[in-house]
Amino acid sequence: MAKRALLRRLGDVDIRLIRIFVAVTECGGFAASELELNIGRSTISRHIADLEQRLGLRLCNRGPSGFSLTAEGERVLLSARRLLGSLDGFQTEVDEIHQTLTGTLRLGLFDQSTTNPDAHLDEAIRLFDRSAPEVTLEIALHAPNVLEAQVVEGSLDLAIVPIHRKSASLVYQPLYDEFMTLYCGRGHPLFDNPPSDNEVPDLSAWKYAGFGFNSPNLIAGQKLGLRRAARVQEEEALSLLIQSGCYLGYLADHVAATFLANKSVRPIAPEHSAYASRFSAITRKQPEPDRKTQEFLRCLGVAHAENTRGTR
Repeated sequence: MAKRALLRRLGDVDIRLIRIFVAVTECGGFAASELELNIGRSTISRHIADLEQRLGLRLCNRGPSGFSLTAEGERVLLSARRLLGSLDGFQTEVDEIHQTLTGTLRLGLFDQSTTNPDAHLDEAIRLFDRSAPEVTLEIALHAPNVLEAQVVEGSLDLAIVPIHRKSASLVYQPLYDEFMTLYCGRGHPLFDNPPSDNEVPDLSAWKYAGFGFNSPNLIAGQKLGLRRAARVQEEEALSLLIQSGCYLGYLADHVAATFLANKSVRPIAPEHSAYASRFSAITRKQPEPDRKTQEFLRCLGVAHAENTRGTR
């Protein structure tokens, strides 16, 4: 006979247990979530057991084989995220009542976008801190497709991503360009014998490392006939593979500058391989961004406008 849930009405204790459950799933297990939750593994396990008892459901498997969600746990996780999103939405609406901007601004960035001198993110944050000093910033680094999905679902307020395929659910504010070039590392056969720039090179014989998600990077590699032999989610991993001398791969010029200085990489057929990506700040179309998100967008615009005037 199925167990009956003890839970009939949500209270503060239940919401706290649900938040712990969501944190554990996002971290990938009890041990991995200790630092995030700032409580011990045994306490986390007890909290999850309490929640399972209150819901009358077994939410996860734990043991020597590792942590995983049950089918019921997957469904509860979706409901839990909707619940916490509604609570955050309530907090946002209350924040809107206050004249002073408060609450948390959740910003998503693509890997290493902060090192681009044309991004001016540091200046935008400085301006935002002056105008909204009581707002807490949360910054997450993810692949562009993950960032877009999180903005659409509302778990991020805005993100800065390279434009690939525009979504009808998002609003785009163009910011800056990032220039990409194909590279190989020291030890690669093309490092000492690069192809001529006079004609489009045949690079199909060489292994290529690229992003594992749809992006301008994927299209550029396909145009050159490159054979993708390694997939990555972050530019840091891509840099490592290129420097190994085993793979060709694209790097942003500002990322490659350090490697070029110590002669650990060299560009391959830049006349034919180079391309540019336009980065934009994205927010969801509905509901409209709250006041603190609009203020950060304003600060981004001011930072880029001031630097554009400074280069004229």
